[in-house]
Amino acid sequence: MRTDKVYFFATCLGSVAYSDTCINAIKLLQKAGVEVVFKKNQTCCSQPSYNSGYFEESRAIALHNIKLFAEEYPIIVPSGSCTGMMRVDYLELFRATREYEEVKAFCSRVYELSEYLCKILHVNYDDIGEPIKVTWHSNCHALRVAQTIPYAKQLLTSLKNVTLVELQHEEECCGFGGTFSVKEEGISEAMVMKKVRDIQSSGAEIVISADSGCLMNISGAIKRQNIPVKTEHLYDFLALRAGIA
Repeated sequence: MRTDKVYFFATCLGSVAYSDTCINAIKLLQKAGVEVVFKKNQTCCSQPSYNSGYFEESRAIALHNIKLFAEEYPIIVPSGSCTGMMRVDYLELFRATREYEEVKAFCSRVYELSEYLCKILHVNYDDIGEPIKVTWHSNCHALRVAQTIPYAKQLLTSLKNVTLVELQHEEECCGFGGTFSVKEEGISEAMVMKKVRDIQSSGAEIVISADSGCLMNISGAIKRQNIPVKTEHLYDFLALRAGIA
């Protein structure tokens, strides 16, 4: 499998609400000497439908992705949530089907961006930013399914002017959960406010995450409460510190 040329999967939220983040993610890959291929007909990873029990519909979306990203290039995803779906949950979705081996080969090419930057490209950034204290929110799917959190933290702690303060309850969900935040609004609100209190107690100036859904949920709660803490996507933060944003 080639490592000098990759596909970039933007994700739904990346395309709709975090397009600048996608551009910065691509810049990080290009800075490392990687050619990036962006397929214009890409769509959802199928996680919302999968989590809602629409398995046949989810298989149709997955097969679209598999045919779209047909060449033997790594598939880079700026989201641990979508990475977990495309690399792990696709295997369960297609278990005992005739497409399983094809799906398995596809899954083996899926990487979350921080994972690819650290494990494959071995990047090292010169931090041009001022000293700052940040904290980190771990997305549930990235933590438990894709298992890519260590790579994100490795990138943050490698920046010489950045101090990472761990949250006391880092592994607790922020209450987003995709469709969960719509179906269980009250529970979701209680969960995100607990997360915000944890962020406040860290004393950090910025809370960083590599998941757009979590950031939308947390940033909305912070703004509603007029709390003076910024939210930033990991790949925007890295691009800014490396001077390529």
